[in-house]
Amino acid sequence: MPPEKTLPEANELEEVILEIVILGLNHNTAAVDLREQLISLLRREGETQTFFKGVPGLDEIFFLTTCNRVELLFTSEDPENAVRDLTDRWAAGLEEPLSQFLPKIYVFRGDEAVRHLFRVASSLDSMILGEPQILGQIKEAYRESVRNRNTGVILNRLLHKSFSVAKRVRTETGIAGHAVSVSFAAVELAKKIFRDLNDKKVLLIGAGEMAELAAEHFFNNHVRNITVINRTRERAEELAGRWQGQSLPWAELSAALFETDIVVSSTGAQEMLIDAAQVRQIMRKRKQRPLFFIDIAVPRDIDPRINEMDNVFLYDIDDLQGIVTQNLAERKQEARLAEGIVAEEGLKFRTWLKGLEVVPTIVALRKKFDELREGEWKKNSSLLDGMTDEQQKGVEMMMEALVNKILHDPISFLKDFGHEEHKDQKINSLQKIFKLDLGEGKVSEDTNAEPKA
Repeated sequence: MPPEKTLPEANELEEVILEIVILGLNHNTAAVDLREQLISLLRREGETQTFFKGVPGLDEIFFLTTCNRVELLFTSEDPENAVRDLTDRWAAGLEEPLSQFLPKIYVFRGDEAVRHLFRVASSLDSMILGEPQILGQIKEAYRESVRNRNTGVILNRLLHKSFSVAKRVRTETGIAGHAVSVSFAAVELAKKIFRDLNDKKVLLIGAGEMAELAAEHFFNNHVRNITVINRTRERAEELAGRWQGQSLPWAELSAALFETDIVVSSTGAQEMLIDAAQVRQIMRKRKQRPLFFIDIAVPRDIDPRINEMDNVFLYDIDDLQGIVTQNLAERKQEARLAEGIVAEEGLKFRTWLKGLEVVPTIVALRKKFDELREGEWKKNSSLLDGMTDEQQKGVEMMMEALVNKILHDPISFLKDFGHEEHKDQKINSLQKIFKLDLGEGKVSEDTNAEPKA
């Protein structure tokens, strides 16, 4: 990933500042089939990044697609026409009347676009509040944009800033610290019972999606002894292999219960698989060593009467759902803190963006004084002939230092925005005072925008 730039190269910036825009749809505005159709459309048009380059009015572009959203972030001098063109193309490609398509999309511009990106990166706009996957998806999409040379000064800075905002949110709030999925909640409960899961043995009964998620969460919590039992042995072997575990045939269920500490059952069986008498017998053999059951099957796999036994803990789907609901409320509380971070960082980015408007004037000012310095050097070259190389270098350094000191105050004057309404007046005043020629709004290609103030 390329390093973040602090100031743009002079040849990358026009005097007219491009507006930041987001056009997209997500799980709140459009059904999954429409999102899938739109992604397929963009793929059919060829390389997605190349397709966007052909749309008039787009400058820098960044394309993000996940199972829950399709979004295009771009900069443009003519955002209204760019949005209209994109919307028309998307609706036509989907063969959907524009009147029906428009309510399913959203458009954010300027500060609102920046805020939206920061919220997405921080998982404040996700289907599951606080989920961590979205940041990785944004980073991967950014790498793709960089490979296609689609991002520049503004979006490079903005996307890097979104990464740091997401990191602040995760570091300074507890938005990711509460289980909001049933499988995750099951693991969190196990940690409360046993405190340390490192040496615990986990038995998964069933090998479906819920078991897979539970295996992942246990593995991430340093459990390395995972056994999978499933009526279809091949599926059990596949799941166990993914998490460095082992699989057993269905007939060895009772033996596996004797060896394990934590049982997660998530089959589709219509009858109970584990009854109270079976567990009572196992507990005598275990000499009352604690046994933790998590039954997330509907209908239930485990006899609820085992919860009456000493050192046996049973939680079913309703118990876990109650925990999830409570934790989701806690995440929403943390989200309020996260929104404050997003707002604060949005203001910082706006300040940086506004600062770009003075760069052409600073560049032109630097260029003019460098030309004056070089002109005086040539005009007085005869006086320098009698000097040694070291003496000439000393004079040159003195002249550069003098120019830097002269430029320090006017450059500081430009950078100190003060009241927003005075910004254009300050820029115009300096351009008139120093008779600066900014040409057609572009700055010299061989001049660095970083002032030596």
